[in-house]
This record gives sequence, C-alpha cells and structure tokens, in this order.
Amino acid sequence: MAEERSCVLDASALLAMLQEEPGGDVVQELLETAAISSVNWSEVMQKSLERQMDVEGLRYDLEALGLAILPFTAVLAETTAQLRSATRQAGLSLGDRACLALAAVLGLPAITTDRIWPDLGLPVEIRVVR
Repeated sequence: MAEERSCVLDASALLAMLQEEPGGDVVQELLETAAISSVNWSEVMQKSLERQMDVEGLRYDLEALGLAILPFTAVLAETTAQLRSATRQAGLSLGDRACLALAAVLGLPAITTDRIWPDLGLPVEIRVVR
C-alpha cells in the first residue's frame, strides 16, 4: 500500500454508500484514500449478493476510485482476537473487530454506521457516518 490512507471503512459504511443510504455521501468523499479489510470486503460482497445487486466489476470500480482492499494478515488476526473481550458484550462480530484491528494497526480512524462503537472505549478513533 504505497498511497497514503486516511481511514478504514467498516462494511456497513461502504454498504451505506453503495445502497445510497444515509451517510453514504460521507463515505463517497472518503473513498479515494480509504482502506477496507478483505474480511469486510467479503461482508460487502455477501450482503450485496443477498440483495441481488450486480457485483460484476464492483471491486475494480471501487479500486479505480481509490479504495484499497487490504489482506487480513496474521498480525491483524492476532489484533482482532485481542479485541474480543472488549467488544463481545456489545455484540460486535468478527468483521467488526477486523475493521477495528486494521484501524488500530494503521493508526487511522474507523468509519462505521454502528453507533455503539464510540461507547466501547477502544484505543481507536471511531467516526459514525449516520
């Protein structure tokens, strides 16, 4: 990842943009310098397919707009696991923790639509887009 990244997107944030939901406009403005974990990208694809969206070329289109889809490494897996105890009671999923782990490792804010994240007291900046 040679380019400078400004934030890490949760699947919910990218889906808000793709489905033209509230907060999607904010995500659109961030897309050029945003990153997303491959775990969260999988979530985006799953939800899009469930909603019968046309996903042909979606990854290429988003990457052309600047989105960086980053691999889920062993370090990210370990960081994700370490977040479990702090997030389990709030019901965060593996995907949620993967987003938070990537944000923590990169030192970037996590962008989400999940309003509970800021209340968790995690050492990651959280920005809720709706």
